[in-house]
Amino acid sequence: MNKQQGLSPVLGAGVLIVLAGAALWVSYSATTQQVQVAALAATGALTAVAVVWLLLDLALGRRQAYRLTRLSEFIESEPAFCFVCNEAGEVLYANAAARARFQPGQAEALANVLRDIFASTEGILYRLLQKALSQGSAVEDVTSHSEGFRIFVQPFSHDLVLWRFETEAQRGAAPTRADLPVMSLGRNGAVLYMNPAARDLIGARVKRLEDVFSDLPLRPGGVHQLRGADGDRRVLVHATDIGAGRMEVVISPIVEEMEEPDHVGSFDGLPVPLLKVATDGMILRANPEARRMLDLDAGAPGHIAEHMEGLGRAIKDWLQEAADGRGLHRSEFLRLTRADREIFVQVTLNRVVEDGEKCLIAVLNDATELKTLEAQFVQSQKMQAIGQLAGGVAHDFNNLLTAISGHCDLLLLRHDQGDPDYGDLVQINQNANRAAALVGQLLAFSRKQTMQPEVLDLRDTLSDLAHLLNRLVGERVRLTLRHDPVLPPVRGDRRQLEQVMMNLVVNARDAMPEGGEILVETESRVLREPLKRDRAIVAPGTYVSVRVIDEGVGIPADKLQKVFEPFFTTKRPGEGTGLGLSTVYGIVKQTGGFIFVDSVVGQGTCFTLLLPAHEAAPEVTQPPVAIEKDNKIPQKGSGVVLLVEDEAPVRAFAARALRLRGYTVIEAETAEDALKTLDDEALAVDIFVTDVVMPGMDGPTWVRKARETRPDTRVVFVSGYAEDAFGEGAEAIPNSVFLPKPFSLSELTETVHEQLN
Repeated sequence: MNKQQGLSPVLGAGVLIVLAGAALWVSYSATTQQVQVAALAATGALTAVAVVWLLLDLALGRRQAYRLTRLSEFIESEPAFCFVCNEAGEVLYANAAARARFQPGQAEALANVLRDIFASTEGILYRLLQKALSQGSAVEDVTSHSEGFRIFVQPFSHDLVLWRFETEAQRGAAPTRADLPVMSLGRNGAVLYMNPAARDLIGARVKRLEDVFSDLPLRPGGVHQLRGADGDRRVLVHATDIGAGRMEVVISPIVEEMEEPDHVGSFDGLPVPLLKVATDGMILRANPEARRMLDLDAGAPGHIAEHMEGLGRAIKDWLQEAADGRGLHRSEFLRLTRADREIFVQVTLNRVVEDGEKCLIAVLNDATELKTLEAQFVQSQKMQAIGQLAGGVAHDFNNLLTAISGHCDLLLLRHDQGDPDYGDLVQINQNANRAAALVGQLLAFSRKQTMQPEVLDLRDTLSDLAHLLNRLVGERVRLTLRHDPVLPPVRGDRRQLEQVMMNLVVNARDAMPEGGEILVETESRVLREPLKRDRAIVAPGTYVSVRVIDEGVGIPADKLQKVFEPFFTTKRPGEGTGLGLSTVYGIVKQTGGFIFVDSVVGQGTCFTLLLPAHEAAPEVTQPPVAIEKDNKIPQKGSGVVLLVEDEAPVRAFAARALRLRGYTVIEAETAEDALKTLDDEALAVDIFVTDVVMPGMDGPTWVRKARETRPDTRVVFVSGYAEDAFGEGAEAIPNSVFLPKPFSLSELTETVHEQLN
């Protein structure tokens, strides 16, 4: 429908009336009688045309209302979600299914109605409408946040457009047929029910499964010998668990009826995906269920290798082996090569002979859920192993960095700024701190990072970060921040959340090589009931939602669930390591939040973070205490420190640092040595400084034993792991603090001083 066809008849009539008036004026202003006569004739003609046009407008309006009424009656009971809109996209009518799910308002824009299920609603609707207007109709499969839709668009004359949204569940539901041979089995093979078609096929009402098949045990999806009314015959068996220990069995003869016209229970009538395959792999026949699963069009199915992959060996060898009678009842798991979504199938091959030629019957079962559970288990094992490796490496690095930066601090005490070596020592110290930041990323990846949580307003955090983010995205990308004016605070580590935002924005930038806009949007979101999405369940409550939306190339549907895996990347070699989003995932999970991703290929990607809102406790007003705190590091201290550290360089640095500040230090390499030292009851110890993870007995364990006889001794725990490495699942140790590695000389001595005072 072009613009000229879309002009309203009312507008045309108005133009004609104006022209008629102009002609009438000319008739009165003309100086000759001939001009007046001609003008009056033109006026009468134009007025007549205008009247006819107005009458046509009224008639067409009634016809449009009639068309809308008939179209509404036609789609009212349709199970798919149907809308009738005008060309501007305003909803004129929604059927019962659409009203029940979306509750559209009167003349509400269809893009607003569907905003919650598509990432870029306006773009999808505009593209499909233009395609339908140019081609007469349009159909496309689009993956939304949590489900797929097949969208059909049909424009009608006079500004009516039919939109039909069909879900995968609606599209994949197979019709049930009462006359299929069906049996219900109980435990131990007892036949509980047989429908009339099954009784006619078998010839009697039987009670046991062995009275039906001569080659038990039953193999779901396999070919069996049926003891039928007309003798033994080969049948295909499809079994479904229907709960309570019962199973439904559908029977279909395959050899005897292979060349018969299709009828109920035949190759095309069975609600099971079936393929008839030649020994060279060409698909000779596919029933409707198989065509739906493989997403085949009406043409020739082609070769089976065009639709399946992942066997681990050549498909032709697998088929030849089955044709030779080997491995017939062993199922194989393969992945379909569909572009819209990832589907795994369990394929069982059975051999038949037709006119002396061997061919194969392939029975397909959807195994996507099974493979998903398997992938989740493998992924959890992989993440656990990588996390342990990263945590262990980080622990060792933190010990090395503590020794390096610590001894550098000792050297700096003996050099002032005028010393030639002072600049070199400062460089060593600064690079050690940079290395510590890299170790922090490793710990974030393994979700064992030491957090320094604080209450944050994400609007302020993102505003402070905006300058750096603008430098990261470059000149061709425009960064836009949009904040909810009423946004609750969150509790998290500022540095970690900044790292999350930088990683997401950089990924969005890389997805738009030609430039575009990145929108960072925050809003308050209240969940009244649990949100189930992507195998995660978000508990009800108040959350802060952060969305990072780009206009890039998008992520294919079959890769969406892999983007958070370590070392998985869609970038070309050398452009990314695949650790950015896995680090983001670790930080978000460590903060107690959730992260989801939506994407449409060619339109863009949206990452959504849900962070729990922080409910601040009511502040208790206390009278100010006039205490003047000295922020300077104490030059001298007093007290006896029992230092327990298995790493000799770290222990040497810590002992020297504490002695320089005036403390008496007793060193112990292991927890067992520390307990032996404390057996001397005459030895007075004011504070324990101990590592958490050590060979043999760990720090918290020996401290609890030592406190049985010295209950008031203060404790400083140090570790290269996270703080919860020693406190998870155990009672907190009173009068103790945690000091993460690597620590500097001043941090160590100040912590000890504060504990003792």
